[in-house]
Amino acid sequence: MNTNHQERIGVYICHCGVNIAQTVRVAEVAEAMKANPNVVVSKDYKFMCSDPGQKMIEEDIKQHNLTRVVVAACSPQMHELTFRGACERAGLNRYLFQMANIREHCAWVHHDADMATQKAKALVNAAVHRVVFQEPLIPLQTHINADTLIVGGGIAGIQAALEIAESGNKVYLVEKESTIGGQMAKFDKTFPTLDCAACILTPKMVSVSHRQNIETLTMAEVEDVSGAIGNFTVRIRKRARYVTDACTS
Repeated sequence: MNTNHQERIGVYICHCGVNIAQTVRVAEVAEAMKANPNVVVSKDYKFMCSDPGQKMIEEDIKQHNLTRVVVAACSPQMHELTFRGACERAGLNRYLFQMANIREHCAWVHHDADMATQKAKALVNAAVHRVVFQEPLIPLQTHINADTLIVGGGIAGIQAALEIAESGNKVYLVEKESTIGGQMAKFDKTFPTLDCAACILTPKMVSVSHRQNIETLTMAEVEDVSGAIGNFTVRIRKRARYVTDACTS
């Protein structure tokens, strides 16, 4: 990517009512971003996530021919999709948008307005520099293998296998020992209730053996994992369980 190419970035700083504005001097942050030669528009607004706030972004993208958008507001988990949608409605690829969290990461964890404002400037400045390197993407649909591999057949692995199997998915339970049960199988009682360990564990072990969609691989260890989410390839080494008459040591 040619980083020397000048982008046209719009920067929008949200007050979030008083959630951000009572600690961060948002207008000062917006003004500071204008020093970046790639920034064409830099504004602050009371509620960027509101319909008027989104409309402002959409209109600026069209009017100023923006090629990138940065919004400094709350957590991306809350409103990243909101602003991506606004960009998309204005004809800008949704992945040419970057969000800076100056509420949870700045305003809500600081009391000193000077220091909070300085930190907010740094966070937004980082987002402005990062968005230059972002490229347009197109969401794709692909087949996902829902089978699950669980490493370790202790009580945690057993419980996870049973719950996943209950949802109807195939489960591979890999255990390096000759039986599942793990450390809990060695205990007499469990803390803090002093319940019988075997009374809790044994029914779950039996349930694993009865579930058709749980395949237990004991005396086995994971050697290699490759691929990506939904399409992993796992190599497992299973140790020999017996010898035959042909074995001469």
